[in-house]
Amino acid sequence: MTTTTIDAAAAGSFSIGGQISVHRLGFGAMRLTGRGIWGEPADHAEALRTLKALPELGVNFIDTADSYGPEVSERLIHEALHPYDGLLIATKGGLTRPGPDVWIPNGRPDYLIGQAHRSREILGVERIDLWQLHRIDPNVPRDEQFAAVKQLIDTGVIRFAGLSEVAVDDIKAAQAVFPVASVQNRYNLADRASEDVLDYCTAQGIGFIPWYPLAAGSLAQPGGPLDAVARNHGASPGQIALAWVLKRSPVMLPIPGTSKRAHLEENVAAAAIRLSDEEFALLDRAAVG
Repeated sequence: MTTTTIDAAAAGSFSIGGQISVHRLGFGAMRLTGRGIWGEPADHAEALRTLKALPELGVNFIDTADSYGPEVSERLIHEALHPYDGLLIATKGGLTRPGPDVWIPNGRPDYLIGQAHRSREILGVERIDLWQLHRIDPNVPRDEQFAAVKQLIDTGVIRFAGLSEVAVDDIKAAQAVFPVASVQNRYNLADRASEDVLDYCTAQGIGFIPWYPLAAGSLAQPGGPLDAVARNHGASPGQIALAWVLKRSPVMLPIPGTSKRAHLEENVAAAAIRLSDEEFALLDRAAVG
């Protein structure tokens, strides 16, 4: 009996900012926290066990945010993985959390700068390799927010910077101020609203981090094309949805998240699934049809 090694390296690599190589299948650390992305996890030990399994499974790109908990996700990452040998820990700032499931943008430059310093302290690093503006605050001129990001780069608090939930125009405006290394928008087989953003990132060599990458909507129904492709590969519909996202663009960096090791292993196993061009096109047509 042979066993298949589960390794995120099977997804291939991408260089953040053209300098930090990571395996294209990463990990999103939002779900490590309590209900409503608030407070401590229901099972602290299992959350740590899941995080500690990441290097074993070849996952070397971890995405978190100061607002997850808030601060809980960053603290768990520090507890489980510091000093991060060979890992890129990306975090985000710009959303405040008055309570569970409540997210309020705050793009004041002093707040963004202060939060980046705070994340650096909690994560226990001299410099954050990738820091992302979690949302552009509509109540603060975006150029002021971008200037704060540039200041963080210039002062060595962060190495590379990215954006989240933005349009192409936002990326271009930010690029006039600092090099945009990544963009994190919602994107999956069923939700393709950011197609133009993905195309722009692909052309520019900007890492595209799709959040909620496993979703497939009605395509996941039994007997549908996704189910048929999954059966053909001996995989779950979620794994196929993830394999489709990976095949969509070489700059794609999906970050499926979970608080359980077993689910983590299932997600990472998708890195080795190779969809044919015909299967990719079939799912593409079904999603937009």
